[in-house]
Amino acid sequence: MKLGVFSPVFNNRTLEEALEFMKEHGGQAIELGTGGFPGTAHINPDELLADEKKLNDTLDLLKKYDIEIAAFSCHGNPVHPDKEIAAKFHSDFEKTCKLAQKANVHTIVTFSGCPGGSKDDKTPNWVTCPWPNDFSDILKYQWDEVLIPYWKKAAEYAKQYGIEKIAFEMHPGFCVYNPATLLKLREAVGDIIGANFDPSHLIWQGIDPVYAIRALKGAIYHFHAKDTKIDPINTKTNGVLDTKSYADEINRSWIFRSVGYGNDYAYWKDMISALRLCGYDGVISIEHEDSLMTPDEGLIKAMDFLKDVLIYESKGDMWWI
Repeated sequence: MKLGVFSPVFNNRTLEEALEFMKEHGGQAIELGTGGFPGTAHINPDELLADEKKLNDTLDLLKKYDIEIAAFSCHGNPVHPDKEIAAKFHSDFEKTCKLAQKANVHTIVTFSGCPGGSKDDKTPNWVTCPWPNDFSDILKYQWDEVLIPYWKKAAEYAKQYGIEKIAFEMHPGFCVYNPATLLKLREAVGDIIGANFDPSHLIWQGIDPVYAIRALKGAIYHFHAKDTKIDPINTKTNGVLDTKSYADEINRSWIFRSVGYGNDYAYWKDMISALRLCGYDGVISIEHEDSLMTPDEGLIKAMDFLKDVLIYESKGDMWWI
């Protein structure tokens, strides 16, 4: 395994400054935003695709600091019912595929997206229950008429540019939000589809990450290291479906935390061990969204915590048998 960082936490730094920070604190790989919600603060596909020298200079900079690219990330909603919004996210995905080929990157991280509830909708409609029957009808429309057809075409497009893995972050608000929905889309589209396993979005849903990792054996293509702290009082009072602002920490049922501040060493060691049991030995990419800490403090604490948790070396033979 390798210790990585997802680049938006460095949006106040240049790419070189970000790489210097990572090198100083033991980082080995960076997940770079190439559009969509992560933005293009450090690499811009439009610029790098148009200027080969600039692309080579960027790749040389990564080599200078001995930091590898873990993945390109263009999280978005390319099946948004507003055609203009969908087109922008789709364009970011296509440009990310083209840049990935030139940069020898084979994994793209994104969201599945969420369509509207019908062809006439203008906003996404995330369904959380099967009844009244309107909701089941919405799900059938979303999956059969929009989501599966879109990702079948998008997957074929990605393959043309050498993309081997499209890693969906399982995120509530989008159609793929848990192992069952990830596997449903993977079965329909093919094994180019897998998971960007981010436990923070699963924890508050009541999912045990170790169980989820085992359910997704062979289908985990990337990993986000982000924690969630459940507030027992607010959760037992109002449940986990919480639309209050992320800034209203004391009144929320749960908040995102830096790794180790939501759950302890044993919890994370179990998770990392489960990843290895299920064949994932890739990058553990820190996504810092802890509203109680500065970007630097939260990131440093997460990196220090994970250094004691990650399993870096190949397990080798069972010499004691």
